[in-house]
Amino acid sequence: MAATEEIPRHSVHTLVFRSIKRTHDMFLADHSVPLAQDEQSNKMKIACKIRDEYSNLSKNSKTGQKHFGHQDVIGPLAIQHAEEQTLAIKGPHPFPNAPGVSLTDDTAETGTGPSALAVSKLTSSLPPSNHEINAAKASHGVHEMMNKAKASGGAERIDAPSKALVATGESKTPFSQGIVPRKAQTMPKPEWHAPWKLMRVISGHTGWVRCVAVEPGNKWFCTGSADRTIKIWDLATGKLKLSLTGHVSTVRGLVVSPRHPYLFSCGEDKQVKCWDLEYNKVIRHYHGHLSACYCIGLHPAIDVLCTGGRDATVRVWDIRTKSCIHTLTGHTNTVADLFCQSAEPQIVSGSHDCTIRYWDLASGKSRVTLTNHKKSVRAVVAHPLQYTMGSASADNIKQWKFPDGNFIQNLTGHNAILNCLALNSDGVLVSGADNGSMHFWDWKTGYNFQRTQAAVQPGSLDSEAGIFSMTFDMSGCRLISTEADKTIKIYKEDEEASEETHPVSWRPDIVKRKRY
Repeated sequence: MAATEEIPRHSVHTLVFRSIKRTHDMFLADHSVPLAQDEQSNKMKIACKIRDEYSNLSKNSKTGQKHFGHQDVIGPLAIQHAEEQTLAIKGPHPFPNAPGVSLTDDTAETGTGPSALAVSKLTSSLPPSNHEINAAKASHGVHEMMNKAKASGGAERIDAPSKALVATGESKTPFSQGIVPRKAQTMPKPEWHAPWKLMRVISGHTGWVRCVAVEPGNKWFCTGSADRTIKIWDLATGKLKLSLTGHVSTVRGLVVSPRHPYLFSCGEDKQVKCWDLEYNKVIRHYHGHLSACYCIGLHPAIDVLCTGGRDATVRVWDIRTKSCIHTLTGHTNTVADLFCQSAEPQIVSGSHDCTIRYWDLASGKSRVTLTNHKKSVRAVVAHPLQYTMGSASADNIKQWKFPDGNFIQNLTGHNAILNCLALNSDGVLVSGADNGSMHFWDWKTGYNFQRTQAAVQPGSLDSEAGIFSMTFDMSGCRLISTEADKTIKIYKEDEEASEETHPVSWRPDIVKRKRY
């Protein structure tokens, strides 16, 4: 080809059409001429079908005409059928061994295929089935009842259906009663939960409130904000107790240690800090993340800290030595949320790459990857009592079973970008969205029993109604949410509500096929 000659560029449609054309030309010789059908084999096929599907009907009609119900007829007839059962098709297989080979004198012996008369004789000579023998015994009992009635002069008492049964030789039980209809699976009735109402609104931050954590003693909670501060609030009164400064960017994650007086925080400044709450200052830094750190989790049994962020890694730190034990790689996008637990898997992470990963803490590798979500997984939560978890995405909320990540069910209906999940021991799951909507679910059945919209505070825009994080307190009776209008909202159950005042508007709908 000359150097100046350009290679013609074709469209994708043309290239695909040419590929299909080549494939068609290649296999045209195999499929253009249909194979010749063998008539003798076709007859045998039809005869076998007739025998399998209609032999019972033909025998029932014959036995009805002959009053096949007396015991003295059943015995000799069964013996005769057993003797005639020796009739069989002998010789080589009547069908060809390869496709396209017809039955000729060269490929099969003459006369090996049975004639239509032989097939009908073979069909009629089969022994009676158990159903037919039972029907014959039943009709035999009807004959004896008729004879007794005639002898006693009460032949008129036999009703018309019994006479019909005698004439046909059938049993009294209709065939349809033997088939048990399969009932459609229905969703169980959800447990009643009291509705939740807004109890308190706390303001004090000057930026978006991005994270919240409750102290294990259930006396105070802390929040992190875009104003680069961490504030500690009294849980009972909602008053500010302390403000911690040290981050140079938005604080995105908080967790309080149950065994030490430590508070751990992470932020968009790539920093992971350990705060000593006795001195209210930073005592350790954990360096290693290459980008913003979005989530943090503390192992409940051992002194191990886990963080995840925009560098698509989950890093495991030794709390005391500040060394990075593992760098868990496998996600291909931002790690949005994670949690730790004592049982396997000890680390669970959700990412913007639409996957959830279960990590083996000992080997530092991913053991299970869940790819069912079609949108970014922004929140994961563990059940406090069961061996299950939930994950939230813009497509739906999914429930999973540990340790293999078996799918349980979908919770559909919250059509928004879900930022956070919270779950308490009473089986109340709460999902918070970017548009300020909150949905309350019954964990067992997936029933959505309440929907609320967070009220935007005066001075804020309507677009600042987003919910960034939420958590229950240690008792599970109060729900704390942090929002884009720079406030913290505390919800609690309505104590005056009951099943009579707030009934469950639930109907037993047919359960649809699980969508993955």
